[in-house]
Amino acid sequence: MSQLWHTDVARLGYSRGVTTEPRMMLIDGHSMAFRAFYALPAENFATATGQHTNAVHGFVSMLLNVLRDENPTHLLVAFDVDRKTFRTDEYADYKGTRAATPPEFSGQVELIRQVLDAMNIAHASVDNYEADDIIATMSARSAERHWPTVIITGDRDSFQLVDDSTTVLYPVKGVSELARMTPEAIEAKYGVGPQRYPEMAALVGETSDNLPGVPGVGPKTAAKWLTAHDGLDNLLAVADTIKGKAGESLRVHIDDVRRNRRLNRLVRDLELPVTIDDTAVGGFDREAIHQLFDALEFRTLRERLFSMYGEATEQMADLTVEIVADVLVEGELGTWLKAHATGTIGMIPRGRWGQGIGELTGIALASSDSHACWVPVADLGPEDEQALAAWLADSDRPKVMHGAKPPMLAIKAHGWRLAGLTCDTELAAYLLRPDQRSYDLEDLAIRYLKMEISATGDDDQQVLDLVDDTSRELDLFRARALVDLAEVLGKQLTEVGQAQLLTEVEMPLQVELAEMEIRGVGVDADLLDALNHEFDGKVMEAQQAAWQSVGREVNLGSPKQLQSVLFDQLDLPRTKKIKSGYTTDAEALENLFATTGHPFLAYLLAYRDAIKLRQAVEGLQRSVCDDGRIHTTYLQTIAATGRLSSADPNLQNIPIRTEQGRRIREAFVVGDDYEALMSADYSQIEMRVMAHASGDADLVEAFRSGVDFHTVTASKVFGVPADQVSGEQRASVKQMNYGLAYGLSAYGLSSRLGVPVSQARELMEDYFATFGGVRDYLDEIVARARQDGWTQTLLGRRRYLPDLNSSNRQRREMAERAALNAPIQGSAADIIKIAMLRLSNALSEAKLSSRILLQIHDELVLEVAPGEKQEVTDLVLTHMTGAVELAVPLDVSIGYGPNWLAAGH
Repeated sequence: MSQLWHTDVARLGYSRGVTTEPRMMLIDGHSMAFRAFYALPAENFATATGQHTNAVHGFVSMLLNVLRDENPTHLLVAFDVDRKTFRTDEYADYKGTRAATPPEFSGQVELIRQVLDAMNIAHASVDNYEADDIIATMSARSAERHWPTVIITGDRDSFQLVDDSTTVLYPVKGVSELARMTPEAIEAKYGVGPQRYPEMAALVGETSDNLPGVPGVGPKTAAKWLTAHDGLDNLLAVADTIKGKAGESLRVHIDDVRRNRRLNRLVRDLELPVTIDDTAVGGFDREAIHQLFDALEFRTLRERLFSMYGEATEQMADLTVEIVADVLVEGELGTWLKAHATGTIGMIPRGRWGQGIGELTGIALASSDSHACWVPVADLGPEDEQALAAWLADSDRPKVMHGAKPPMLAIKAHGWRLAGLTCDTELAAYLLRPDQRSYDLEDLAIRYLKMEISATGDDDQQVLDLVDDTSRELDLFRARALVDLAEVLGKQLTEVGQAQLLTEVEMPLQVELAEMEIRGVGVDADLLDALNHEFDGKVMEAQQAAWQSVGREVNLGSPKQLQSVLFDQLDLPRTKKIKSGYTTDAEALENLFATTGHPFLAYLLAYRDAIKLRQAVEGLQRSVCDDGRIHTTYLQTIAATGRLSSADPNLQNIPIRTEQGRRIREAFVVGDDYEALMSADYSQIEMRVMAHASGDADLVEAFRSGVDFHTVTASKVFGVPADQVSGEQRASVKQMNYGLAYGLSAYGLSSRLGVPVSQARELMEDYFATFGGVRDYLDEIVARARQDGWTQTLLGRRRYLPDLNSSNRQRREMAERAALNAPIQGSAADIIKIAMLRLSNALSEAKLSSRILLQIHDELVLEVAPGEKQEVTDLVLTHMTGAVELAVPLDVSIGYGPNWLAAGH
């Protein structure tokens, strides 16, 4: 067997089959970008830095669809430069009724151009002309070569280009449904052929272009006239003979008709910045796609792109790395492991795991000397099983895995112990690129090794299906790739000072997280049932009250019906304008209620809160396993700041800000053979990191004083003794304290406090006048990040922020806020990870039965065995407060009780 690890795999081709005939595709970039923008809600598509991406997402999705369906050999995307063209020079009101560009659309066309560059797709724009003129010109050049052409646009002016070899795909619904406009389709719909369509448009006018037509003349009349007189020129020549009011109207507006026809005639002989040969479809730059799609957070689109075209590659260097796949018989595994004792062995385990379940079926092993074997765990004899168990537990035998935590569950469930893991390539790749959304092994091999993992047999050289994860043969090649990948990633981590983060924090932590997932947390199923019933009752109660307040039944989950009630029936102030009317999102309705106090809004918000509570309980009920416990899954590679995420179920989403929400925690209970739950929570950890990092003397002193931090800082800001600080003063400074690390603006503070922006700005100025060190530190973070391209935590965890130098103001400002937040929140995440590891080791060394069950943001939840409360309390305080040494003390609050709520503090 051999593994084709091709070097120089930078570009992947688009064509999925052999195309015998050239085929041109032309796309109106601005037209389709706007269609995509309005087809997808802007609020649902935005990056962590705040850049809206709905137009980009919709456009790229459409592009992938048409590439798949039309299989062009040549492709050009045309863009408008601006609204000023030779047409506006003649008629100033041309397209004059078009609304101003929505702010959410800002910057998205430039992002689309960047995507096209990464995909090596030609695009063009020409000053003083429209995208339609570029398309018309390239269409003419394509026709000269007798190539069939497909045009994708939402502008009907392009219908004049349609003929037997040119088709327009016109959007019917968003950008996902396109109508194929052939000569027959145009004539069937409009009563005239493509060449006559612009003449008809000149007569009836074009609303989208703000070209008024002849009053009283519609498409049917226009089509009838054009057919009868064989075209517009002949019609206008005999305009005096046209009878009736329509004829009279034509004569009055004949100059408008002539102007319309001049303006809607497309230019077909432009000098373009690209040649027809430049439009040849080549291949995309995989690395550029990675960087751009990481920034845009397009995980699904990236997977679509790679799955569609990943197997078609350009000419690659003829480099093959041979591996020897050893077929072992019973009793030979131990000999094989000893024979390859030197060097690292890559492991690809297979089985079933998650939700507290672990079942191992087999392991692919490959050594650094290119020998490999498949180990069928379920069928191992006693001798081989003993040899495998000993090898797995041997810390002196280096091993590499990819995404090791889930298989750890299965290995432990099998009764084995894993030691000697020197690298988890998924975690290593995450540390190097924390904003990436996917860390697929095959993709990392191409990205870092410039190698494509593909398996061939010696006899028929048949390439195996890369998406077939059950292929044992391919797993051997994956295992071998891990060895080289770990070496490359390890070197890069060392170069950027993050190697210790991998080996001393993230990898040891995954072992603890695997243990926590296996343990799970006990739940009171009866209480969950009762809460579900109670919250369901509150849903119905709030719904009935809302109906009564407006005198009719309305679907409270329907934005359209809510708009009718709020803005038509009740005539409340309009919220933010969106495509479907006015937004009814939570923030908008809360602000509307704060300003109007209308009871319908109170009941509607109560209804939504009750729905969320009921859904949270229902999610927990579905997650209870046969052992009566919930086993959440912890994810280490989701949050770019280094925070852990929780899934299936997401325990970080349990509401805690309201009394009703906190009651859900009452359903998390201590398990059998344990005495109570203990909750240990860092107090104001992010502000303490801020005080340490900034070195601001007054802020450090505020923490060291032992007095309530927000009271002390308010005392300094307002210049009054601490015992005279009012509740309002404390509350306003508390908002400042917590908002600083998130780039809080004067507008944001005014919204939080419900005060004018000018007052909020004055408060911020007073705050920074008091804590000048904080202001200087925040300014320095952004300036340094803009220069370096990244920020880092106290432990050196990096986050890369290329948008800091973006020409788009919105993207740049959101990146600046991320630059402020990442070092603070990331350092807090690092601290609790260190505390978890040290506390877990201390519990083990003390031979205590108590154990860590959950980590929720800055809080740890432990299950405490009988008689161990005091010792566990001491260990928690020691290792949480001593996780790192800061200029201010780390403070931990501890609670104890039979359930999570009772253990709160």
